[in-house]
Amino acid sequence: MFEMTDRKPAGRIRRLLVANRGEIAVRIIRAAHELGIQTIQVHSQADGDMLAARLAGERIEIGPSRANKSYLRPEAILDAARRTGADAIHPGYGFLAENAEFADMTENAGLIFVGPSGDIMRTMGDKARARKAAETAGVPTVPGSRGVVADVDEALTLAEAIGYPLLLKATAGGGGRGIRLASNPAELKDLFIQAAAEARAAFGDPGIYLERFIPRARHIEVQVLGDGENVIHLFERECSLQRRRQKIWEEAPAASLDDDIRQRLCRSALELARAVRYRGAGTVEFLYDENRRAFYFIEMNTRIQVEHPVTEMVTGIDLVREMIRIAGGHRLSLRQEDIRLTGHAIECRINAEDPALDFTPVPGTVETLHIPGGPGLRFDTMLYPGYTIPPFYDSLLGKLIAWDHSRPQAISRMARALREMRITGVPTTLPLLLELTGAADVREGAVHTGWLEEWLASKTLDLPLEKAACP
Repeated sequence: MFEMTDRKPAGRIRRLLVANRGEIAVRIIRAAHELGIQTIQVHSQADGDMLAARLAGERIEIGPSRANKSYLRPEAILDAARRTGADAIHPGYGFLAENAEFADMTENAGLIFVGPSGDIMRTMGDKARARKAAETAGVPTVPGSRGVVADVDEALTLAEAIGYPLLLKATAGGGGRGIRLASNPAELKDLFIQAAAEARAAFGDPGIYLERFIPRARHIEVQVLGDGENVIHLFERECSLQRRRQKIWEEAPAASLDDDIRQRLCRSALELARAVRYRGAGTVEFLYDENRRAFYFIEMNTRIQVEHPVTEMVTGIDLVREMIRIAGGHRLSLRQEDIRLTGHAIECRINAEDPALDFTPVPGTVETLHIPGGPGLRFDTMLYPGYTIPPFYDSLLGKLIAWDHSRPQAISRMARALREMRITGVPTTLPLLLELTGAADVREGAVHTGWLEEWLASKTLDLPLEKAACP
């Protein structure tokens, strides 16, 4: 829970441009300022008053409100970097964070890309090619297509061999976007077009691959950090509590995972990262079949993850700061033997969604914001009283993280913090998160990737919105 890394400067990086928005932009700016780096925040027309733009040393508008006219335009971001004299670009997560062409364009412009090279990203950031790399490295993979599926006809042919149900997944994506579950050929035909369209809109790449669906699996991921020569892991996280394939609750370490499986998972992640000489922060994701004690590689995210704070809380390592230092030319300052797990951490994603309307995203203006305090708590957010949430982007408002010496204590601390937290002006998912802290299966760690939707379908949330706030 306490910072273990040194405070060496970031080498060649003096001026960092943040090519993202929301809470991750705030997180990057704070890490850069701690390293003595000047910051430049790009923003769309809708985001001129966001917290990251207020915290950065400079701000520069790059286009209209919609992401495809601003945050997804590499030329606009590179022009902003040139005009402001930036040395480096941090892409955060989402948008262009896993776009290999953007990484290449950044380097070709004489700038530093805070993340892996375009070549590494093409191999590991592309979900279909990453499967091939995993197979070469001897890491078990879920049965599926061996590359991008060209069209619906090819998808139907491959599906006969893979078997139903199966998942359609965006090769360039993440965060649950561009994913559909097909149970038969008719569904596959309709969903293939939907998934490709969503992937193109969210990531600028319509590529889709197929993967067999493993029911009641747990989602376990391993955090890695490398400098191109050396790679270490920072143990695992569990992200099994998902709704519509969007994670809402993450924790580290994984609940009820024995040490043998933990070691095998982490060793597999290291073998894969070493095979591609990985540089920066990355996450190797697995599905774990608890009944068979078998795990399968599903993808690697070649960027910082939304849920990275739980790993920081149990290891004491500032991942964003390490990313910047490595990009600036420093070698990895940590050895594997330096990494220790201390206690347990849980992250709850708080979204601007209305539980009474099937969790429909609802933008609006934040009237009141009360952030809970006390030992072992952290809130990563872009909110402030009076901030107007624009309707053009993800509904994530912030991430509440609770750490304590044991998992039961961490759950209790999270429950107390959720009761204290107050956000008025927009509906939020606070009631859902608070009720989860009391669910027996959650407390016992007896969950899987489909558990939350089954649980929601079986009951009505008993907690009205106002009871999730402090008095």
